[in-house]
This record gives sequence, structure tokens and C-alpha cells, in this order.
Amino acid sequence: GDRHVCVTSGVTYLGTAIAKQLLSRGYSVRIIADKEEDVEKLREMVSSGEMRRADSGAIEIAMAKLSDVDSLVEAFDGCCGVFHTAAFVDPSGLSGYSKAMAGIEVEACENVIKACGMSQSVVQCVLTSSLLTCIWQDVEHDDDVPLLIDHKSWSNESLCIAKKLWYALGKLRAEKAAMEIAKRSRLNLATVCGGLITGRDFIQRNPTATIAYLKGTNEMYRRGLLAINDVDLLAKAHIVVFEEMKRSPSGSGGRYIWFDRVIESEEAMH
Repeated sequence: GDRHVCVTSGVTYLGTAIAKQLLSRGYSVRIIADKEEDVEKLREMVSSGEMRRADSGAIEIAMAKLSDVDSLVEAFDGCCGVFHTAAFVDPSGLSGYSKAMAGIEVEACENVIKACGMSQSVVQCVLTSSLLTCIWQDVEHDDDVPLLIDHKSWSNESLCIAKKLWYALGKLRAEKAAMEIAKRSRLNLATVCGGLITGRDFIQRNPTATIAYLKGTNEMYRRGLLAINDVDLLAKAHIVVFEEMKRSPSGSGGRYIWFDRVIESEEAMH
């Protein structure tokens, strides 16, 4: 019932952290992988004890393609909630986050939200977006005055394209598409817009997203908009949002900006 949830892309840096936090809170977690090598990696994490503790809930691993809505609907069966973090995993970080990857990000997100809406059991979905969907605005601005960013702020798509900020573009288009599909299917959707994800070995564990997020670092820093998140705290934030949705009479979601701190000195950047 309401303690059975699903995490897509469960081998990603944040996906793994969310699954661990859910398990420690007694949730039964179904982790989605879209290729056999990821299934094996997850099985190793489970058998080694990395993915569970003595008080943790049940865990299962399922295969589903983010490019296949029907396989996602099947994978979500019996789950009341879905956490969707990313469209792909690039452990080496060599390919970078390209314009094509932005398209993959959007398509996968659309498929996940469609599948949630088609599922007979899913009631809520929490989508990982990014603070980058808020901060890239094409406005004249005095760098000495902080730019106010809140949950109503949206980055300018044309500006992201002009600056080749493909990660920002992918997350921006994915979040907007998710909201539109959720509205049509009456799915309760919440989006979490976090900063740069940090934590133990984050550069090695999360290379593609880290490098992609840091494009435009100097401008973000100058405007006081370079924010960071510890991966475990961000994972907890996703669950806080999910549980608040469950408690809400309407079950409605919303858009949340969530970060630990803003980088305010050059020393803190190193």
C-alpha cells in the first residue's frame, strides 16, 4: 500500500541515496534499472549490505526501459509513489552532457510521468529538477545586488540554448513537460529544484551531472546563485516532500527550491 514506492535510475548518485533513505524509514522500495549491468550492480549493493540496514524495509529490483511507457507502467504496479531523478547513467563522465542528452532527459521524464498517470496504483510522483531551471534569466542585473530566485522563477530557454547550457535546458524542458502531463492526467506531482549535488566521492560518482552543472560557474558565483546540496540531505528532502504530499488533504504537490548553502567566497569553490 502506501509504504511501497519506486525509484527510477536507482544506480545514480542521488537515486541510490533516495533508495537508502526510504529503506531506513521502513518503505518497501522497488528500484528500476534499464540494463542488465545496472541490475547486477544493484544486486551487489544489496548483497553487500550497502542498500539496507537492520531496520530497513523490503527491497526489490526491476528492469524497465525509460524509453518504453508500457514497461514503466508494469514496473510501477503496486507502488503508491515514484521518485524520478535522471534519464541516464554515464559513470565515466567522458561523453559530457550534450544537447542530445537534453532531449533524452525530456523524453524519459515524459514517459515516466505518463506511466505514473496510467498506473492504477501510483498517486504521487516526486521529480528531481534543478536550481538551474530557475536562475538563468535574460534580464539586466546589477551584480552587486542579489537576484531574487523563488519557486516561481524560471530560466529562459533561449538563453540556455545561446550559452549551450544543455543540462539546464534538459532539466527545464523536462520539468515543464512533466507539469503539463501531470495536470492532464491529474497526477499529484512535486518537483525539487536542488543545487550542485555534493557528498562523498561526488566527482567520481556523479561526473556528468557535476561537470554539466558547473558550466557557467563564474556567472552563478558572481550573482550569488552557486548553491550546493549534500546528497543525503537532498535525498531526505525528497522524502519530506513526498510525505507532506501524502498528509495533504488534496494530495497536491508543488515546486520546491532546496539547497544547503550558497558559495560566497572563492576559497569555498576549491
